[in-house]
Formats: sequence, C-alpha cells, structure tokens
Amino acid sequence: MTAPLASRLRGFGTTIFAEMSALAVATGSVNLGQGFPDYPGPPEVLDTARAAIGTGADQYPPGPGIPELRAAVADHRERSTGTAYDADTEVLVTAGATEALAAAMLALLEPGDEVVLFEPIYDSYSASVAMAGGVVRPVPLHPPADGTGPWTFDEAELRAAVTPRTRILLVNSPHNPTGTVLTRDELAVLADLATGHDLTVVTDEVYEHLVFDGARHVSLATLPGMRERTLVVSSAGKTFNVTGWKVGWVCGPAPLVAAVRTAKQFLTYVNAGPFQPAVAAGLRLPEDWFAGIARDLQYRRDVLVTGLRDAGLPVISPQATYFATVDVRGVQPDGDGLAFCRALPERVGVVAVPTVVFYTPEHAALGRHLVRFAFCKSDAVLAEAVERLRRLA
Repeated sequence: MTAPLASRLRGFGTTIFAEMSALAVATGSVNLGQGFPDYPGPPEVLDTARAAIGTGADQYPPGPGIPELRAAVADHRERSTGTAYDADTEVLVTAGATEALAAAMLALLEPGDEVVLFEPIYDSYSASVAMAGGVVRPVPLHPPADGTGPWTFDEAELRAAVTPRTRILLVNSPHNPTGTVLTRDELAVLADLATGHDLTVVTDEVYEHLVFDGARHVSLATLPGMRERTLVVSSAGKTFNVTGWKVGWVCGPAPLVAAVRTAKQFLTYVNAGPFQPAVAAGLRLPEDWFAGIARDLQYRRDVLVTGLRDAGLPVISPQATYFATVDVRGVQPDGDGLAFCRALPERVGVVAVPTVVFYTPEHAALGRHLVRFAFCKSDAVLAEAVERLRRLA
C-alpha cells in the first residue's frame, strides 16, 4: 500500500506545538510554548456569549457571518484605519484567521502559482499554500545585528523572489514569531512590488492591537493603490483572549471576498454562532480599552524579557505580539534550539518553541539557534517561569 498522505502534505506532520505541550504536561512544566492567554477576556464579550447560548444563536448563522458582526468589523476597521468596507459584500466571517488564510489560498491559487512571504513563517501558511497546490517563495527577515531594534528584510532579496509565476504576496505584520512591526517605508516597498507585478496581497493582522513602545501598526491596505488588491485578515482570539472561539474575518474588495467565500463555504460552512454577537460587542469597545490591552501585554513582555536576560538568554525584544525570541548559543554550546527546547522541561521546568520550525529547509540555518517564548500569561505563571529560568544562569 502506498503512503496515504498526499505528496503535497508530506513534511507537515504533527506540529511542534503538540510535541511541546505534551512535554509540558508530562514534566509539569510552565508552558511558554503555545501562544494562548491563561486569563479571561473582557466581561462585555464573555457575558454577551453567555447570554447568546440557549437562543437561536446556537443554530447555523448566515454563511457570511451575522449582520451584526460584519457591521461591527466594518465599523471597527474604519475607526482604526480610516478604510471603509461594505459590511454586506466586503466582509466575511471565518473560523479564525487560519481558515481565512487557507480559504484565500484555495480560492486564489492555481497549481504552480507562487506565494512570496517572509520567514520565519507561521506554520499554517506553508500548509495552506501546499493544499492549494501553490509554491512558497520565502524571503528571510534578518534580526538586528546588535540584538536591539526590529527585524528587517533585504529589498533586493524580496524583489528577486518574485517570478512570472508569483500570484500572491502574503504579509504578516505585526509578525509572528519575531514580533516586528513593518514600518510605513517597508510597506511602501511592498506596495510598489505588488502594484508593479499586479499581485494580490493577503495581510495577516491578527496582532493589530498588541503593539508596544510607541510602534504603530499600519495596514498595507491603507497605502495608495492597495485597497483594491488586498485581503485583510484578522480575528478575535488574540485581541479578546478567546483563542478557542475561532472567530476571524476577511475584509477586501467584493470580488476577492466573494472568491474566498466560495472556498470557505465548503470548509466549515459556518461557525461559532453564539460567539459572533459577543465578538461584535468586543469590537465596539472604546478605543482606550484597546490601548489598555497593549499596555498590559507590554508589561508582561517586560517581565519575561528581564527574566530571560537574567538567565543569560539574549532577547530580541519584540515590538508586538505574544512572543519574545532568544539566542540560545550562550547556554546551548552547539546552538541547537530544537535540542534546547526538548531538554528545557527536564532542565528547569519551562517549555518554549524552537524558531527553526518556522523556516523552510533552505533557510533553516538562520533560525537554528533561536527559540520563541510566549509572555501572554498571568502574573503568577510568568513569575514562576522567570524563577525557573534563572537556574540556567
């Protein structure tokens, strides 16, 4: 019998998150591997969900999402970015950002079409491209030479990655796992590339509100000439601490959104009926609430970054997201981040994720010595993790 897994998905085995989470359970470790908060979201959101359970919201919602949520997404998008979208034709509710990205690849790629993106790459991207029969063309982000400041890309490397088969430019900013936020100048390079080669752009902006130190997230769709060629993906999970609800959305020009909806309807069809009105309530929270969650997460970042540095782990302090990246060569003589992560639970009782898993094989050496820690955890969990990590020093 031949191998049952289709060739396009070979190499996409059990994720590193499953392996590390199992290690956390087996060893009683503090899990700073997977990026989910361990404290609740806002009462306004949770109470709305509780009230919706046991009502008609438990049944199938409309295919594009309930009108209340689509209107809230459109209003929030206009309020936060100044870009207007029609709630009926230019907004689609999805089963999280992961489904939105997968549906976009399935809808827009022909077999052999290429997708240019930056690595390290969030792991679902490559799988989504592969399932659509596409080809990933990765461009590395380079860490700051002195360990301070953002990761950046080389414009020449980016332009060299575009070929006549390139169909999509996939952009993740704020970026997981590096925590970098692309500047307006960097986005202008991407916009020039997209318009010059007539590329469709898909932007993953799930960390749009979790930005620190005065950095500012700018959506690529707001740059001149970009709205009409850009699908913007975001979700509720990271903003409202409800990663298990899996409520995301796509905003973009009606023809592109209609294409994504065609694929999405044969994936989950619909999802999260009672959670959709709750997310709508969250998106209508005042602006100072969104600023407050960024301040809170910045504090948590600083607690973990200080602990990591005290443990002898140089940190590239992130501008955004849930994650801090460290260089383990000072405490792992061979510089093997994967080996470091597999040994760390027994060594000090903490779980992290090796950054090398977010690279394609051709650039794996760039991430071999890097490890990602999550700081979206309660004060008690962070304090315990920092105390344990100090044993490395």
